[in-house]
Amino acid sequence: MRTPSADRRPTAVVSGASSGIGAATARVLADAGFHVVLGARRVERCAAIAAEIGGTALALDVTDQASVDAFAAAVPAVSVLVNNAGGAKGLGTVADANLDDWRWMWETNVLGTVRMTKALLPALVDSGDGLVVTVTSIAALETYDRGSGYTSAKHAQAVAHRTLRGELLGQPVRFTEVCPGMVETEFSLVRFDGDADAADAVYAGLTPLTAMDIAEVIGFAATRPSHVNLDQIVVKPRDQASAMRAYRR
Repeated sequence: MRTPSADRRPTAVVSGASSGIGAATARVLADAGFHVVLGARRVERCAAIAAEIGGTALALDVTDQASVDAFAAAVPAVSVLVNNAGGAKGLGTVADANLDDWRWMWETNVLGTVRMTKALLPALVDSGDGLVVTVTSIAALETYDRGSGYTSAKHAQAVAHRTLRGELLGQPVRFTEVCPGMVETEFSLVRFDGDADAADAVYAGLTPLTAMDIAEVIGFAATRPSHVNLDQIVVKPRDQASAMRAYRR
């Protein structure tokens, strides 16, 4: 397994890379010629993918500043950062909000993205052609009943990312927000605390996106010429019109 400093390929960092969109993105970016550094808490899963694609696996908990600092110190050069770590917990109303779930969603989606971007931004600028991709959600564009904890976190994550577009204007770094609709990954399994039946019901009767669908979009953004900035990309299944409206057979 190569280390970032010993590899001549441009380096791409992917958080939440142990499964789903993150794992698929690591594979797509490796195919596109990047040395991919995969970060996640389940580092053993990252290690298996890294061995497959010639990348590097590092332990990463985006809710822990010390973990982010150690990760960043191990990646001296980076051209692409994919902020993919995040998730949802529960479907409570505001009146019944589980504040522990809210804290987790805000720590993971919002502060986790800020920690990673802040830690790697100097290296991204120094690369001369940096790119930050933040995977938000259509929940960053809409609200829906019983989703206030997640939608508020995704709105905040997206606003932080969009603000960087102006703050770094004139610097050699681009910013792309990818907003997926329904993607069949571990997302719903986490949201429903491991209840497989409840998770499967989310996608029943329709054809959701796959992790690879989103990964290929990220790969396209990462391989555009340096003068091209894809500000925001919204990707939904054909069967989904909005967060609250889908066609089920």
